[in-house]
Amino acid sequence: MTASAVTAPQGKAGRVDPRPARRPGPWSNRRGTRLELALLLSPALVLFVGFVLLPIAVAVYYSFYKWTGFSPRTPYGLGNYQRVLEDSVFRAALLHNLIIAGLSVIIQLPLSIGLALLLNRKIRGRTVLRLVVFAPYVLSEAITAVVWLLMLQPDGLVDQLFTAAGLGGLTQDWLADGDLVLYTLFVVITWKYIGFGIILLLAGLQGVPAELREAASTDGASAWETTRHIVLPLLGPTIRIWIFLSIIGSLQLFDLVWIMTLGGPAGASTTMATYLLDHGFSRYEFGFGSAVAVVLFVVCFIFALVYQRFALRRDTLGALTGTKR
Repeated sequence: MTASAVTAPQGKAGRVDPRPARRPGPWSNRRGTRLELALLLSPALVLFVGFVLLPIAVAVYYSFYKWTGFSPRTPYGLGNYQRVLEDSVFRAALLHNLIIAGLSVIIQLPLSIGLALLLNRKIRGRTVLRLVVFAPYVLSEAITAVVWLLMLQPDGLVDQLFTAAGLGGLTQDWLADGDLVLYTLFVVITWKYIGFGIILLLAGLQGVPAELREAASTDGASAWETTRHIVLPLLGPTIRIWIFLSIIGSLQLFDLVWIMTLGGPAGASTTMATYLLDHGFSRYEFGFGSAVAVVLFVVCFIFALVYQRFALRRDTLGALTGTKR
């Protein structure tokens, strides 16, 4: 008996079936792949629907009512949204968020890039320096806010340091001066979050080939020219991601501001999130607070879409394989 007869499937009464064995078709493979994807994605999908989409839908529903949480709900239409957009305090809060976001890009970004380039060099104590820079980011917002609140009190540690350095004339009411409090908070925010940006940029610097720097140095390029024409362009995708995360975080800023100033003095440091909590929970205006939450979500969502369309699209397409351009 030939080898083909041995391996061929057997029919009835020991007869050899000449038909080849059936292989699973493409529909069977697709069905199995879809079932596998459904099983793997269903837990995350349930959590996403329960903790993201459902709360958004509930907030939108309550935003059309006047409701204190105790009295019966009264239909109010778009009245809550009209009140939000006409409130000068909310417009000031939005402006404060935009100021923080702008300062983050103008000040934090160059500072993060400079420190990342410095810590990427082979210098003595580099590991310790990286740990010191990143340590504030590990601290919780509550601990950071309480520590800085004590340090910025009148005659606190900051004032004492200025006095000891012979700069006593520079001491201020850091958290009580309406013209200064927002910028004081920005310093604390920078101290807290700059470590994340530096670590992110350091990770991006690891993807810059050393051969390109060596080739540029061989061709006579200075260190500044190498950084400007080679390192920074290759670091572009990481920088754009950092800008996106920084602006979104600035628009949603809450913890540090609420603990340190409660949005004061006289609303000078109010953000959209603190405005939401003040009206939605402290004043029991749940319908109005829901409208503020929806407006905050829309602002962040529109920014994310626009930024994705005009800034991150090239990076996203480059990361996908087989994408048609």
